[in-house]
Amino acid sequence: MKSPRFLSGYTSLEKSWVIYDIGNSAFTLLVTTLIPIWFNTLCERAGMSSIDYLANWSFATSAATILMIFAGPVFGALADHKGYKKRLFHAVLILGTACCAFMGIIGIIPLPAAMVWILYLVIYVIAKVAYQTSLVLYDSMLVDVTTPERMDLVSSNGYAWGYIGSCIPFIAALALYLTATKELIPMSTAILLGFGITALWWYVVTIPLLKRYRQKYYVDAKGSNIGESFVRIGRTLKTLITKERKILLFLLAFFLYIDGVYTIIDEAVAIGTALGLDQVGLLVVLLLTQVVAFFFAVLFGKLSQKYSTVTLISIAIIGYFAVAIYALFMKTLWQFGIMAFIVGMFQGAIQALSRSYYAKIIPPDSSGEYFGIYDICGKGAAFVGTMLIGVTTKLSGSVNIGVGTLAFLFLGGLILMRAADRAK
Repeated sequence: MKSPRFLSGYTSLEKSWVIYDIGNSAFTLLVTTLIPIWFNTLCERAGMSSIDYLANWSFATSAATILMIFAGPVFGALADHKGYKKRLFHAVLILGTACCAFMGIIGIIPLPAAMVWILYLVIYVIAKVAYQTSLVLYDSMLVDVTTPERMDLVSSNGYAWGYIGSCIPFIAALALYLTATKELIPMSTAILLGFGITALWWYVVTIPLLKRYRQKYYVDAKGSNIGESFVRIGRTLKTLITKERKILLFLLAFFLYIDGVYTIIDEAVAIGTALGLDQVGLLVVLLLTQVVAFFFAVLFGKLSQKYSTVTLISIAIIGYFAVAIYALFMKTLWQFGIMAFIVGMFQGAIQALSRSYYAKIIPPDSSGEYFGIYDICGKGAAFVGTMLIGVTTKLSGSVNIGVGTLAFLFLGGLILMRAADRAK
């Protein structure tokens, strides 16, 4: 694959690592747009209300992230053994892309409506667990593909090009969806092709990384690799609690603020749909948000060469806190657009800089294990935010109040981030 001109000056391995973000981000964009919209269609066929739709979607997302609490550290620790990381990465990549494609097939299977939406959620959970496991391994590769001095830049460009590159398969999927809304082709056909294109894109753009990546940092296995992995996880958790105060405080901060970030990413379209906003308008707004996220991720990557990474992360957390408060008053599509623009400003920065900051403070030979724990505190712990929205929405009957409660996660994260910065 020809590397983007923007990446001139980067090594071929750095470019291949960045390009994988273009692949996996295509699935992320599908999760935040067409997947919840298609699920809403399946729910309507089963006679489900909008409140139950949002709650069930939130609960399924929570189930996927709870499973990651167990899968992430185990796969990460196992991947630290010599020669394991790329093999495990390839295996979960195949599982994730296959499930992505199968979600498009479900709509044409002749089953009762009540069974279809349940089967859809089950496959969605498996796909998301595979996707998130691939990211545990992918993030841990950062120590192998570049130097500590370049981690902020490389990590930021991964997210930046992921945002803009993922628009290519999404535009194709969106065009098919819009064609189906005009009744030019069956909706089930549009979804089948859209999901298939995304799955193929995700796998194909990963090929350069699969060819070039070599694991430089690893640990020597003692006995059973799986058994040793559990031993190392326990030992590392004990070390974090007793000795690594800086890493521990950062992980606690990350647990809170990134939970809110991923909840907003995962639930954006579901929230807009539950508010009764035009679905096509939502998709267009989120497509434009990808462009905003691209430019601001690149900008924050450059700013990281002049300003403290902790300062930049703190600014992004404050931006998200403002988004959560703003969500209390959001009613129309243009108000949703303003929220999406602000999210786009900080979305890539907070993820990229958190990843590179963490990579610089952990031991490189245990990067897979540490990033498994990192994923628990990130994507694996996002069940708190989704459950918070699901339960609060159920109790209050208000989508706005459900989203607004995320402000508490950002406030707590900011306080702990500043504490981590002062720790030794």
